[in-house]
Amino acid sequence: MPNNNTTFTSESVCAGHPDKVCDAISDAVVDAILTQDPRGRVAIESLATYGRLVIAGETTSTAKIDILKTAQEQVVRLGYTDPKFEFTDQSPIDVYVHAQSPEIAVGVMEERGAGDQGMMFGFACNETPELMPMPIMIAHQLARRIDEVREKSILDYLRPDGKTQVTVDYQDGKPVSVSKVVIAVPHKEEITLEQVKNDVYEKIVTEVLKKYGFEVSMEDLIVNGTGVWHNGGPSADTGLTGRKIVVDGYGGYARVGGGCFSGKDPTKVDRSGAYAARFLAKNIVANGLASKAEVRLAFFIGAKKPLMQEVETFGTAKVSSEAIQDFMSKILDTSVEGILSGLDLRKPVYLATSSYGHFGRDEFSWEKVVKQ
Repeated sequence: MPNNNTTFTSESVCAGHPDKVCDAISDAVVDAILTQDPRGRVAIESLATYGRLVIAGETTSTAKIDILKTAQEQVVRLGYTDPKFEFTDQSPIDVYVHAQSPEIAVGVMEERGAGDQGMMFGFACNETPELMPMPIMIAHQLARRIDEVREKSILDYLRPDGKTQVTVDYQDGKPVSVSKVVIAVPHKEEITLEQVKNDVYEKIVTEVLKKYGFEVSMEDLIVNGTGVWHNGGPSADTGLTGRKIVVDGYGGYARVGGGCFSGKDPTKVDRSGAYAARFLAKNIVANGLASKAEVRLAFFIGAKKPLMQEVETFGTAKVSSEAIQDFMSKILDTSVEGILSGLDLRKPVYLATSSYGHFGRDEFSWEKVVKQ
């Protein structure tokens, strides 16, 4: 008999992780501009390091915003207010933002085409109620719970930053158990690692896993693998916008497109195309046309429509490929303008995407299920 038992591991990070600090700042700028100018175009990158924040990029907009203040608000929201962290809202902030290249702008403004080239992938499967892979969903929920117990002072000795990692066991392609959980989280010096591990197990890991019908033993939980982690954040590890594209997507379970999401307005198809592909894939699975689906799109700069639109159902299709293609064409026009209007993407909704993943969360338009 062949062995059909496998494992898969995915990771996530907390909202205060240095890369996510940068994603939040970049997306806060996007939202601030779209609030005033829904057709504003934005490409913002942030870098957070020891005692300093740098923001650079391009915009074309009628909006008048205070980028410095916007950044400071996010640093405070994410918990970096203690001077001990060597990175706070009072740290120096350098802003280098200029007008978008006219050579790029012409393809977006005059042709209503893609603001960049690239390929995008959307994925869905029936492993979880969110139609997402089990490992990344659990990893995200653990990261969210770490932030929650810190923010609500349930474990008030925790500090901003943190990472999670989950190994899920599969049997015949279905998730059946969790074999390992890895948590990394900084904490106050006077708290012992033993206490941290016990509290993380009881208040975080057990709480999250039971939602999915799983449990794990204390022996299969690793907390702060080196034994010590007191100082996290940008002073310990420099952060950059867009460096967590696997965390933002499907945790390595599905293909990854060529560009990140955060800091970009929706004319940038790296972002909107990936959202459209997820919308199509999720609806294929939600409507029972297949139990697993991957939608593939590709654009060139200035393109009104994708030059590639394919779908793979991994042998799980319940109807013909023609029926699936027809279904996709009915629920979403994948031209750039069709995606922007069909998913209502010109709204300031992007800050919320900057932590805990861009998919599997009902508050976003690209997660809506359209029954046919």
